[in-house]
Amino acid sequence: MPQTGLIENAHNDLVTDAAYDFYGLRLATCSLDQRIKVWQLDERQGTWAAEDDWKAHDAAITKVSWAHPEFGTILASSSFDRTVKIWEQNSYSDPEPQILAGASGSSTASRWVERAVLVDAKGTVRAVEFAPHQFGLKLATISSDNHLRVYECFELPSVTTWQLSEETDIQSLPSKNPAGGSIPQTVTLATPTQTSSTLDGASVSLAAHALAQQQQQSQSTSRPGLGNREADGGWCLSWCKDRYWGEILAVGCGVNGVVKVIQFSPSRRPTTLLVLDPTPARPSGSDAQKAPSHPEGESPVPYSVISVAWAPSCGRSYHLIATGSRDGHVRIWRVKPPSSVEDAD
Repeated sequence: MPQTGLIENAHNDLVTDAAYDFYGLRLATCSLDQRIKVWQLDERQGTWAAEDDWKAHDAAITKVSWAHPEFGTILASSSFDRTVKIWEQNSYSDPEPQILAGASGSSTASRWVERAVLVDAKGTVRAVEFAPHQFGLKLATISSDNHLRVYECFELPSVTTWQLSEETDIQSLPSKNPAGGSIPQTVTLATPTQTSSTLDGASVSLAAHALAQQQQQSQSTSRPGLGNREADGGWCLSWCKDRYWGEILAVGCGVNGVVKVIQFSPSRRPTTLLVLDPTPARPSGSDAQKAPSHPEGESPVPYSVISVAWAPSCGRSYHLIATGSRDGHVRIWRVKPPSSVEDAD
C-alpha cells in the first residue's frame, strides 16, 4: 500500500490513536503526552497541518473518536485518568476561544471546548467510540474494570448532558451462543504480513507499562498475565456499521484472546451473539467455528486482543472484523449472519 502522507514529530511522546473525521479531511491524534491534536489536509499538496492542539487529560490518552457531522463537530477522548471527555469545536463567530496550556508552557488558543466529563469508570478507560448515527448520539466505552458502558445524549443540540443507558460486565456475559440458536459462520482470513513487536524501553510511561505487564507475566500457559487486574480488564470495542442488525458491538476483554459480539436491545439485557476465538476449534457439526491450525501442532497461547475494527458492510453478504493481538498478529474474521433474522433471535 503506497504512503500518501507523513506527519513527523506529531507529538512529544508515543501516539496512541489516530482517527479520521467523516469526510477524511481532518485527523485527530492523541498521545501519552496527554494532548489531542487536530490536523487539516491540504488536498492540493497532500500535506497535513496542525489546526488545533490542547492538553485534554491529566494522564495518557488512549483513544479518540469523531461523532457524525449531523450532530456537530464533536470529539470524544478516553484516558488513563479514568474519564471520558466530550469536546465540541467552537464556531468562528464565538467571541473568545478556550485558553489552554501549550506544550512548551506558553498559552495557546484552542477552539475546542470541554462539554462533558464521564466519570463512571473504576479503571483505565481504554476505548471510546461513537455509535452509527442512525441510533442517535451514543457512544460506548470499555475500561479495565471489565465494564462496557453505553451513553446517550438526549438534549440535542446541547452535548453537555449524557445518560448512562447500559452498563455490562463483559466477563460475566456467557461466552457461548444460546443453545439451539443458529450460530453465524466465522472464518479467519490470512493477512499479508504478521509481525511481532516489543515494548522495550517504553515502560517508563504509565500506559506502556500497563500494556507491557500482560506480556511479561506468564503464570499460566492458558492465560498469560492471570491475576493482573489491569490486563484482565477491557481492551477494545467497535460498533457494527450496518443498522439492519441493530446495536451490536465487538468487544475485546481479558487475556483469553477472544472477542465477544454483543447485542443491545431496549427490551432485554445484553446478549452474546458470537465469540471469535483464534484457537483451533474441534468441529462438532456443520456450524462449527473454523480456525487455522497451529503450525507446530500445539494449542497456541492466547494473548489479549487490544484492537478491533468492524468494517462497513458495503453490500457484502457477510461482515469483516479485524483484530489485533498482543502476540503481534492481525486476524481478519469473515462473519456470515444466519439465513434469517428469526434465527439470529
